[in-house]
Amino acid sequence: MSEVKKRHSDTRMVPYPSQAIVPERDLNRQPVLETRHLGIEFGGLKAVDDFNMIIGRTEIAGLIGPNGAGKTTVFNLLTKVYEPTTGTVLINGRDTKGLSIVQTAHLGVARTFQNIRLFSQMSVEENVRIGLHNQIKYSMLSGVLRLPSYWKQERRQHEEAMELLSIFDMQDLADVRAGSLPYGAQRRLEILRALATNPSLLLLDEPAAGMNPHETEELMENIAKIRDRFQIAILLIEHDMSLVMGVCEGICVLNFGRIIAKGTADEIQRNPVVIEAYLGKRKEG
Repeated sequence: MSEVKKRHSDTRMVPYPSQAIVPERDLNRQPVLETRHLGIEFGGLKAVDDFNMIIGRTEIAGLIGPNGAGKTTVFNLLTKVYEPTTGTVLINGRDTKGLSIVQTAHLGVARTFQNIRLFSQMSVEENVRIGLHNQIKYSMLSGVLRLPSYWKQERRQHEEAMELLSIFDMQDLADVRAGSLPYGAQRRLEILRALATNPSLLLLDEPAAGMNPHETEELMENIAKIRDRFQIAILLIEHDMSLVMGVCEGICVLNFGRIIAKGTADEIQRNPVVIEAYLGKRKEG
């Protein structure tokens, strides 16, 4: 058993108010995310309905469900791509109602996408440094005149970008054009760019898509490494059940826009409602 799977199996999930569970280590800390009766309609169709979820401050959580269940729509609600029709989203205890995508990101939410969205013509380092933009502390004047404060910040951003790249052993690729990287490396770079924004909640939308089993195993190790190193929460959407069951502590199952089950990996794997949603109802006789 890998070290990640061993630590994962040792995690104790405990009850939390609002019929949720969080890792025991997060019990007396404010949740990084709480949604209350969250929902959205498109032309009268409820794409997400009465979605209630709590994520502990250092929890690795999973959101799973069949194709079309509404998982990416939930991510779009959490990041304010969509404004909910009903309900509330709290990030670090703050209601995000009326906030923009940028304002929500400043609260500590970062995400990746199903379809990779890198600046393909820019270098690997430049892509990471885009994520560091909110940490720029020099003025426009010092940037135009290339004053010492500008060069000091430039050196600092280079060092921070290289440190982030070292997480995935990508520092030697800093000058490589991002679009020329293999698919798996582009996935990893997108995660690093999201981490560069210094989030407290990282949303990963199908991070293992297109990866082979070895890359998926490596990704599982890296997700745990990121959580341990940065002490942040991670919520991932994923169809690869080996990844979900191997690294996620709490799992929420969505079907037709509604939550049908919550629990640990063991509980979800044994849940007959979840099995039916994925495999269909067994015919009698």
